[in-house]
Amino acid sequence: MLKRITRLSTLWVVTASAALERGQMTTTQRTTSVHRSSTTPRGVSSHAAGFWFVAIAFTSLMAFGTLPTPLWPLYEARDGFGTTTVTVAFAVMVIGAAISFPTLGHLSDRFGRRRIVVPALLVAIVSALVLAFWPDLPGLVIGRFLTGVAVGLMASTATAYLSDLHHEARPDRVGSAVPALVSTAANLGGLALGPLIAGALAQWVPAPLMTPYLLLAVIMAIMLILVLTSPETIDTELKSRDRPTRFALRPRQRTAFASAAAVGFFAFAVMGLFSSLGAIIVRGQLGISSLFIAGLAPFAAFAASAVAQLALGRLSKTSVLVIGTVLFPIGLALTAFSLYQPALWLILTAAALAGAGAGLLFKAAITQTAIAAEPASGAGVLAIFFVIAYLGMGLPSIAFSLVIQVAAIQPSMIGFAAALALGSVVAVVVSVRATRAGR
Repeated sequence: MLKRITRLSTLWVVTASAALERGQMTTTQRTTSVHRSSTTPRGVSSHAAGFWFVAIAFTSLMAFGTLPTPLWPLYEARDGFGTTTVTVAFAVMVIGAAISFPTLGHLSDRFGRRRIVVPALLVAIVSALVLAFWPDLPGLVIGRFLTGVAVGLMASTATAYLSDLHHEARPDRVGSAVPALVSTAANLGGLALGPLIAGALAQWVPAPLMTPYLLLAVIMAIMLILVLTSPETIDTELKSRDRPTRFALRPRQRTAFASAAAVGFFAFAVMGLFSSLGAIIVRGQLGISSLFIAGLAPFAAFAASAVAQLALGRLSKTSVLVIGTVLFPIGLALTAFSLYQPALWLILTAAALAGAGAGLLFKAAITQTAIAAEPASGAGVLAIFFVIAYLGMGLPSIAFSLVIQVAAIQPSMIGFAAALALGSVVAVVVSVRATRAGR
């Protein structure tokens, strides 16, 4: 059954994108490499323009992924949800992503980057409409699952697509850090914008459980049109014997990849906590009813993550790991302390420090993953990395929500923070040693 679903999903992904692209693509001379020639057919944007179209599309879809964060108290009050139900509703997206990443995330290595990004945006638009017009629990679950599928299609593909487009637009800048910086900023910056947008709209615009989803649906529809004009960077005429392996690592890079994925798991765990329960914690511990304020804690975590990567991303991977390893536990410790001394400024500071540390750890981990992957399997390897990272975003948060049903939230947070801090340190140490051994 799973194989049948996978085959049907694969067929849908390819045919949906092909139908949208039909009539727009002209035949170009095939090159001997995997990537196409840098010349651009008529009616197609330049590689430089396509780079920014994809970056903005990536940002908007990731913002959609965290859009419900400040809205959870509304769902909780309206339907009588408990914290566990809210966390599970959030984590349904993780399930969709975990299924989508390994089964569909690698397809861009074979069928082309654009033919995967386009269906990702289509699925996200459908998800937004489901969430807007079917606000009950079944619609919420289905919509969040579709969101996860869209994220799984987009994240690894867009990361590889941005690298390809930048290489074609700037062939003289081999090894440039720009694609990695832009992709990570789009990823985590988008996740930061989601709660801020939804919180502001829910606070000051009517229909708070509908308006944010419709706004993002319109934005993603516009980006869909622009992405359709972006050039493809993969030769889709590869013969069967030339098709890339779904998951292939360079020699002596298995331990490096495994430790990088573990770092990503722990980094995303704290993001999952603020995304699923951040607004509820602010509301419950501080008694603040403002939905905009409730969205500030997850915004602070994700925004600090993106800013830290932009500010320190050009440092060596080892330096980024060290700084991230220091900031991450400090932020977690302050998060636990803020529950004993509730103050908005303290919670936001804790979220920012934890987010900055998590962002730097994530940046180093994804860089190590890209280095460990065989070039022709870049999207496939990134897909597996994101599966593990997104499981970190969902599973620890679910466990935390279950624990606080039977124990006080303050000591539970201390245990949660200690476990994440210790796990991240161990993963970083193994990653550094594996990198040295791989050299």
